[in-house]
Amino acid sequence: MATVNASTGTPLPATTSRAVVDLDAIAHNAHVLAAVGGVPWMAIVKADAYGHGIGQVSTTCLRAGATWLGVAQLAEALRLRARLDDAGIARPSRNPDAVPTSTRPRLLCWLLPVLTPEQAAAPGSPLRAALAAGIDLSVSTRAQLYAIVAAARAEAAGSPDAAAPARIHLKVDTGMSRGGATSADLPALAAAAKTAEQDGAIAVVGLWSHLSRADEPASGSTEKHLSRFLAAERVVTASGLNPRVRHLAATAGLLWHPDTRLDLVRIGIGLYGLSPDPAVATSTALDLRPAMRLEAPLAQVKCIPAGQAVSYGGTWRAPTDRWLGLVPLGYADGIPRAASNGGPVAVNGLRAAIVGRVCMDQVVIDLGPATTPEGAPLDPPAAPGDTAVLWGDPAGDSVTPTADDWAQVCSTINYEIVTRLGERVPRVFTGRDAARVSASPDQETPA
Repeated sequence: MATVNASTGTPLPATTSRAVVDLDAIAHNAHVLAAVGGVPWMAIVKADAYGHGIGQVSTTCLRAGATWLGVAQLAEALRLRARLDDAGIARPSRNPDAVPTSTRPRLLCWLLPVLTPEQAAAPGSPLRAALAAGIDLSVSTRAQLYAIVAAARAEAAGSPDAAAPARIHLKVDTGMSRGGATSADLPALAAAAKTAEQDGAIAVVGLWSHLSRADEPASGSTEKHLSRFLAAERVVTASGLNPRVRHLAATAGLLWHPDTRLDLVRIGIGLYGLSPDPAVATSTALDLRPAMRLEAPLAQVKCIPAGQAVSYGGTWRAPTDRWLGLVPLGYADGIPRAASNGGPVAVNGLRAAIVGRVCMDQVVIDLGPATTPEGAPLDPPAAPGDTAVLWGDPAGDSVTPTADDWAQVCSTINYEIVTRLGERVPRVFTGRDAARVSASPDQETPA
């Protein structure tokens, strides 16, 4: 039987931390960025919605006007489709020409398992499951295309009345040198796709790519990407294909490169209230509200003498008698070890910092001197149970750290800070949409 709060009768959590996700902030950010984009938009909810909770964020984005959802891996696409089914969100029309809506959205996945055509056509194949679920798939190579064609034909043979062509987005490499067909490989891929489309196995509905330096507006890189993309489009249309949805811009592209908005924009990091590059424009300047607040109660407060070492390796020593606080979050929860001796933490109106090395399950923060310069004792500025905030929305205060602050300390980007947060940290949802979504067993949804 769960322990309960004697005053409220509600269960007390067994966890020692939580990430509070403001769904109203996500809806606000979506409206801001969609207004800038001016075209239909895809909510990028890969990696558990950048650590924010894929089911809750997806339904919030659909209510905010998204007509597409995008994830990287096929396993997460299948899980998301199941969650949408549970939420009563209709699957898209089997008509490849149907325009998606917020009540019948399309779902795009772009990283597929490597399968031979025989494996793809086998009963229980993940590609067959994807096609049965109505998921759009990205194709960069002929090998991927042939696997999808085999899966589509197997699905049609098994359920001829329910079969529909596989919806394909051809991906072209315009300069990222990552996924996508090169200019040398594209003509053969387009020709093979045209043959498969004529056979009724697929419908090429999209053409897309990624921008590598859209967060550097003056670099000139994005203009080259766009030129290569338009050249690739000419190759594809010359083969007889007519992709109806061209998409190139993510958050940085839609903000700083209007020509890349095309038919659809993919909104990722901006949804979560974070700027693609704070050096170009901060979240505040973009009218974006950080949606995640990571917090934990102090587990212990203690005084140590001057010269005492802290944490593994003794990399920090107290310069004077100090008050220390123990925060029950560590690298097993996604706290970067690079935040050792510097990660900012707010508690009781005080901006503190991690001292010593980040441990697997906990960090130590310096709460300040325990004595005056004259040697008189000072009371601790915080007590066990006080809330320590590692990052969140400062909302005008100068104490609450942001994900950008953490990224700067750790020499990384804000994307990594929020996305790496682990499953041990429950996501707690606030906002008007919080009551409409159901949490998984390790999550809480406040009333």
